[in-house]
Amino acid sequence: MASVIKIYALFLGSALLMFGGGLQGLLLSVRGAEEEFSLLALGLIGTGWSVGFVAGSITVPMIVRKVGHIRAFSVMAAIGTVTILLNLLWINDVSWIVLRALSGFCFAGAAMIVESWLNEVADNRSRGTIFSIYVTINMASSTLGQIAMSVTGTAGYIPFVVGAISFICAVLPTALTSSPQPKPLSSAKLDIGLLYRTSPVAAIAAFSCGMANGSFGTLAPVYGYEQGLDASGIAFLFAIAAILGAIAQIPAGRLSDRIDRRLVLIGLAGAAAVVGSLLILINPGPGVIMYVLFAAYGFAANPLYAVAVAHANDFAREGEFAKIAGGMLLILGVGLAIGPAVASMLMGALGPVALFVITAIFHGVLALTAFARMRVRGPVDAAERAPFRSMSGDRQVTPETVALDPRADSDEADIRDEERPANVQIGTQP
Repeated sequence: MASVIKIYALFLGSALLMFGGGLQGLLLSVRGAEEEFSLLALGLIGTGWSVGFVAGSITVPMIVRKVGHIRAFSVMAAIGTVTILLNLLWINDVSWIVLRALSGFCFAGAAMIVESWLNEVADNRSRGTIFSIYVTINMASSTLGQIAMSVTGTAGYIPFVVGAISFICAVLPTALTSSPQPKPLSSAKLDIGLLYRTSPVAAIAAFSCGMANGSFGTLAPVYGYEQGLDASGIAFLFAIAAILGAIAQIPAGRLSDRIDRRLVLIGLAGAAAVVGSLLILINPGPGVIMYVLFAAYGFAANPLYAVAVAHANDFAREGEFAKIAGGMLLILGVGLAIGPAVASMLMGALGPVALFVITAIFHGVLALTAFARMRVRGPVDAAERAPFRSMSGDRQVTPETVALDPRADSDEADIRDEERPANVQIGTQP
């Protein structure tokens, strides 16, 4: 019973963290546009978050080793709370870029610590269920945070205070736990060469998803603002893409478990490229067509990264999942950092609709790459594939998420075998 209570408390902490993150990310883009920040500054705010998130994923494990999980989490939550409040006090573009980087750093650290606790209480039988519930909670809470902007609006102090409350309350489940602290956090196992040798498609997919998702996540709210939507309209526009994207993970995953995953990548990436092209050609104003196209875009684009991770794992040798997934995280992070800056410059030159030039190009490149690779290498037999797992292709995945993934079990087994003394025999307990 204690373990069950602890798991649900950690789920609550993660939900509060993601709620605040969803609200803050959407709020800063829209409020920045209202404050007449330049498009480049708005893009760099998204870049700052991604740079901070990657830096946090790499360095926070060292901090935790020195001061422990509870203290480190408390520091991350406190600094994250202060950061969003400073966004309210210092309303200028340079400050927001720096503060957004600091927020990304703290968010990565806090998420990793929650995930490490979940990883500690999960066993081989429950890991898949815990991982699935955790990913679902993250997606739902982030979307609810975005929808919350339709209630709080963007003016004044209320949305910033609501986000701050959510961040600081996330510390309670870990601060009040009496359980022993878990093992040290997982550091990213990076081997880009191994990733590319294992699956060039997965490497291209990680970068393409980073470029497209980073651009869309940061600047789609600005696009909505420039099209004349109010805060409520932008929140629901963004939420409908997220909701349809989360729903799409189920059929996309099941289909990819049955047929060549590259066919699924071609279908999804091609559809996302077509939708992006339609948004460029039609350039719809506020109305039903815009919401339908955003829903279609989310449905097509959201599952791409998870399918790519599963495809890479199909060709990985036993014990290589963590290294390959870590390499994909690094490439994804690079794309997430570069995408908003490039898209903002293009939008400044060609107008807001140029956002979808970026998404259409990189989704098109992914579809063509997957098609070309099908002519070079055959698929893995369906019976030999690791099951698909839902996974967000944005700023929510950390090295500790990879460690929690049930597909990392073989890696952990290899580590345990390497660390077991040579004179210890494996067998039944006496």
